[in-house]
Amino acid sequence: MTKVDFKKELKDFYSAKKDKITVVKVPKMKFLAIDGMGDPETSQDFQDAVAALYGVAYTAKFSMKADPPKGYFEFVVPPLEALWWMDPGPFDPQAKDKWQWRMLVMQPNFVTGRVVDQAIRTLKDKKPTPGLDKLGYESLDEGLCLQTLHIGPYNEVGKTIDKLLAFADENGYRLTGKHHAIYPSDPRRAAPEKLKTIVREPVAKR
Repeated sequence: MTKVDFKKELKDFYSAKKDKITVVKVPKMKFLAIDGMGDPETSQDFQDAVAALYGVAYTAKFSMKADPPKGYFEFVVPPLEALWWMDPGPFDPQAKDKWQWRMLVMQPNFVTGRVVDQAIRTLKDKKPTPGLDKLGYESLDEGLCLQTLHIGPYNEVGKTIDKLLAFADENGYRLTGKHHAIYPSDPRRAAPEKLKTIVREPVAKR
């Protein structure tokens, strides 16, 4: 059976081109989610959050394969995503110690809250993982967004954000939500200069 890869099936929302800003309407999606605060490069909470998200994502996936729910199909676990913000704002890419974040992994519609709860219980019994008690399951409905691609080190994404914000201002858009980043690259396998980050900003026309 061929596995569904959401990066390909939902190409408009999980791919972008460098130096090209596009307007997309993102549908409502379901996510595993964990909130936290601090510099992702130094925060242990951040590392724990990512480990918990992927632990639950894979545990849920394999449990459903053994007992498929209605509408089930095999799929590739989607890439890591994050919402970033500061309170009070606006978001400053340089003030990492003040960043607030919500780490996300998208889930197909047949994944239910019951499946997620069971995966959390299974993972707690099998491999205690810090962060599991903070993990939630929620929907995100961003709607109209501007989107582009950054290629290069994560600490240089601010330059791409600035270009996207300038485009928004010049074309009559106002920001309506949290800065959203999607990470299709595996930082363990890609050189920093080749890392890809999809940069997204929810907007509305002024």
